[in-house]
Amino acid sequence: MEHITKNQFNIVIVGTGGQGLITILKIISQAVLIEGKDIKTSELHGLSQRGGSVEVHLRFGKEIFSPLVKQGSADLVIALEMQETLKACYYASKQAKTIFLVNDFFIPIPGKKLLGKSAILKNLEKFSQETILIPASALCKKQTGTPVTAGVFLISLACFKNLIPLSPDSILQAIKKIVPEKYLELNKKTWLLAKTKNL
Repeated sequence: MEHITKNQFNIVIVGTGGQGLITILKIISQAVLIEGKDIKTSELHGLSQRGGSVEVHLRFGKEIFSPLVKQGSADLVIALEMQETLKACYYASKQAKTIFLVNDFFIPIPGKKLLGKSAILKNLEKFSQETILIPASALCKKQTGTPVTAGVFLISLACFKNLIPLSPDSILQAIKKIVPEKYLELNKKTWLLAKTKNL
């Protein structure tokens, strides 16, 4: 895939409370600033509720006026949990060539029957020509001892694979600036894991 070059880039990240979406938003924002670009961000839905839906928007480029990604205009949707992916379809379209980068991970909801993986992927086909499904939580747990860095893994991987027009080194520098010292080595190890992962 060629490196993306366009004036604006729109990302929607979805997941649940406790998966570190706000940290991910801060890391990408810092990386964008390191590269001297303009960025606007927005945090939506259930932020304070652990396990509740969380949605963050990031728009960056030469000059950005609105923090919200419009319907059907996302360049990239990153989902930290499979069920949450469906809630982001509104922002995706084949016309925008939206790519879905999805963590192969389910959080069970007591008393609620969840859609299966194949049904979710079939739904995504209506909105995107490319869905990348990767077991980020399982990989992080196996290689670093904890699944909590799955989000950092996914954004790092997205940069290494040119799914986001940011340098992976900018992400690493942002991790060093944003992540607390006691978690820094864990997150640097996660960044390195993304570097060595083939899609």
